[in-house]
Amino acid sequence: MTEGRRWYDKDPVLKEALELLRLQTDETKAEAADYILKLQEQVAADVIEHLYETVSKYQGKGNRWYDNDPVMMKAIEMLRLAPPKMQRIAALKLLLALEQKSAEHLDDSK
Repeated sequence: MTEGRRWYDKDPVLKEALELLRLQTDETKAEAADYILKLQEQVAADVIEHLYETVSKYQGKGNRWYDNDPVMMKAIEMLRLAPPKMQRIAALKLLLALEQKSAEHLDDSK
């Protein structure tokens, strides 16, 4: 994929968080989606309306890795529409949580 083509490629932390999220189990993705959706409380109503229009348009029809999961799609779109500062904070928290989850999985496999 061409560098910078996706909306999240502009921020290396956000890019890394979403790439790592893409590789997680469905359970971990669901937990991450729940976390990201909590951003909804901090985003204006017009952004929420745009979010639902986008989800309705692409759900199950898009080529992105998250288009076939309605909850994940909503979560990622919420993140995309959030202000850059909020995106970065969410990405950092997501990276920490995913790294912790990976470390726990490694400990469980012993």
